[in-house]
Amino acid sequence: MTEETPPPTKTYLEKIQDSPHVMGLMTFIATRKKTFITFIFALLMLYVSFIQAPNDFPTKVVFTVDDGATLSEVVDKLEYQNIIRSSTALKGLVTILGNAQNVFSGDYFFKSKKNVFQVAHIITTGSFDLTPVKITVAEGATIDDMAIIFGTRLPSFDRELFLEKAKVKEGFLFPDTYKFLPNAEAEEVIEKLENTFRERILGIEAEVNAFGKPVEDVVIMASILEKEARTTESRRIIAGILWKRLSIGMPLQVDAVFGYILGKGTFQLTLDDLKIDSPYNTYKYKGLPVGPIASPGLDSLKSAVTPIETDYFFYLSDLEGEMHYSETFEQHKANKRRYF
Repeated sequence: MTEETPPPTKTYLEKIQDSPHVMGLMTFIATRKKTFITFIFALLMLYVSFIQAPNDFPTKVVFTVDDGATLSEVVDKLEYQNIIRSSTALKGLVTILGNAQNVFSGDYFFKSKKNVFQVAHIITTGSFDLTPVKITVAEGATIDDMAIIFGTRLPSFDRELFLEKAKVKEGFLFPDTYKFLPNAEAEEVIEKLENTFRERILGIEAEVNAFGKPVEDVVIMASILEKEARTTESRRIIAGILWKRLSIGMPLQVDAVFGYILGKGTFQLTLDDLKIDSPYNTYKYKGLPVGPIASPGLDSLKSAVTPIETDYFFYLSDLEGEMHYSETFEQHKANKRRYF
């Protein structure tokens, strides 16, 4: 008879693993592990669905809470503007924290994305975060330039309204460095720049009065000087030339106006451009343009009323910005051939 092979003897470790107690423990651990993973996943979904800032959160915007607005109105507006994911979540959170009656009215500036807990803290503590924004308006800027400058930096700024209101104030909005709150609007910007102009012109009031020209004419001339020259000396010499041309009835014939009319510089102009029918065209019409062509700085304003008298009638700037003057038109044409 063939002797049967006895079944293999289990090791001690195998005997323990087969123990009902051990198997129960392993099942318990596996169940807990699944529960933990499910819990973590649920937390993640909760965060993504209710707590996390929306992907299209509108950063660098001003959010306004109107006086007397209810909590429901505020949270609905926050959800509508994509500042929070769920109005229900924020309302519940604010209510649980006992702050349902403590929503502060006013303008809130959101520089970066905020989650629902942060938004709840902001609106219930009045953390408006309205830090002044430093904005520089360069000398020679036009109102069109300003609309772009302020429209880029101030969330509540209405460019079209600014252009409409500032249209008649070209040249009288002073170029300088300003600080505005992020919620500043067009009318406030205009008022500030206009008041600054009045303050600065008072500083040279004696020179303006002594010169004897209307302030409007001085500003128009200064705006031309701002675009035509770089230094105080050249501005004062050119002022002397241009005031002299006006006094004898000679056309001003300045190229700077075409930057305002056509957006072209001196070296881009054609003969047809010089014939364009515009009240700013000083080749076609004698006298000063109908208004300023830019916002002159204080140096240009002062240069306009402190001209240097010379025998020159003509001037031009070469490609390097150097000025060349001449007494006669023949000399002027020779300078053009030499420097252009």
